[in-house]
Amino acid sequence: MFKGIILVIKACQYSTITRVTLLECWTIPWAMILTWMVLGTRYSIRQFFGAALCIGGLASVFLSVAGWGGGEGSKPLLGDTLVMAGTLFVAMGNVGEEFCVKKKDTVEVVAMIGIFGLLVCGCEIYILELETLTSIKWSPDIVLGFAGHAVATFLIYTLLPFFLKMSGATMFNLSLLTSDLWAVVIRIYFYHQKVDWLYYLSFATVAIGLIIYSKDDGGSNIAAFEDQNLNAHYQELSEGSGGCRN
Repeated sequence: MFKGIILVIKACQYSTITRVTLLECWTIPWAMILTWMVLGTRYSIRQFFGAALCIGGLASVFLSVAGWGGGEGSKPLLGDTLVMAGTLFVAMGNVGEEFCVKKKDTVEVVAMIGIFGLLVCGCEIYILELETLTSIKWSPDIVLGFAGHAVATFLIYTLLPFFLKMSGATMFNLSLLTSDLWAVVIRIYFYHQKVDWLYYLSFATVAIGLIIYSKDDGGSNIAAFEDQNLNAHYQELSEGSGGCRN
């Protein structure tokens, strides 16, 4: 998942923020495909319809805010490729984490994320970002920005395993679509920028899509996933006890 986020951020250097944001929606189809292949999740027509509403709502709000102008970036094809690869890695990370929290203890998963995340990010900073880090002219605003980002990241990766255990990777990625809409709210009230009326319709569309998707619990398969492991466990115990009686 760390690799995927880095690729998406890197894509912003070659493409426009609108193209990157819209292509980020591919995380949702990837998550649905991977949960179907790895976890055996089955989605209903209602859930597909809810996911489509969420994606459509996000697409319309960014098209209304950014329009079609502003060019396509310096290397749009490279940027689009990086985004697509990044969304695949993010989906793989989310689905893999969902698999772990349903098989292992959640606290253990959180601890392992912290340990290996520190090691991976430390190596990446030393290899890729050390020159940029040393060239930063530190100021109170920059320190506060880093601190805010660190707190937000800490909360995300601490609470994410619990969310994945309850709702799954697909619901998590659908819920993340609202973060882009809240960014527009910040533009309105903090930077006093105006947005098109279509934004309000888009926000409502994403919210309705989340409600429709979450109303159908047919895709979770949490109970079936755990029952399968319990049945196999009890079968081994019964065979062993039968051997002892003989």
